[in-house]
Amino acid sequence: MAKKESTLTQLVITLTLIALLAGVALAGVYSLTKDPIEAAQLQKKKDAINKVLPGFQGELKDYTCTVDGDKDPVTVSLAYQDDQLCGAAIETYTNKAFSGRFDIMVGLDAEGKVLGTAILKHSETPGLGAKIEDEGSHFIQQFKGMNPAETPLKVKKDGGEVDAITAATISSRAFCDAVNRAVAAYNKVKEENHE
Repeated sequence: MAKKESTLTQLVITLTLIALLAGVALAGVYSLTKDPIEAAQLQKKKDAINKVLPGFQGELKDYTCTVDGDKDPVTVSLAYQDDQLCGAAIETYTNKAFSGRFDIMVGLDAEGKVLGTAILKHSETPGLGAKIEDEGSHFIQQFKGMNPAETPLKVKKDGGEVDAITAATISSRAFCDAVNRAVAAYNKVKEENHE
């Protein structure tokens, strides 16, 4: 009986040591990769802001707000040129995508017209919903210059003016949802800080 106890004790000790070594290894990898991952995410955000506010050289002031009915906040970076509000870059999201949530950056001019969009993160189906990321596509280009106050940002199937991506209506609707959230957040922050 002593031999079985000894074997069981050895197994427990061995498994405990393996678990401890695995935990130390994971902690080491995390500490080595944490800063580079954060730097890459920050650079991706800066690149997205440059894309949606082309040629902007002024100052950005960040505000966080929650759109009515939402739980998660949206970051609105008001853009100032010579102390004049010239637009905003809004980091927004949607939870209505086919594969869950995706995050985008939306650029608006001072009047609220869409200057551009950039995908920050998504997990849509490659070849279908992932076309929301294709910069040269008609889908992305059609948002530029749209004024949400005049043109409903909904797909045509829902009574709007947006041409959906073929076979990816859910992703198209989600993209419109994210842009509408950005517009609502911009209007809320602008009203609270400029009127």
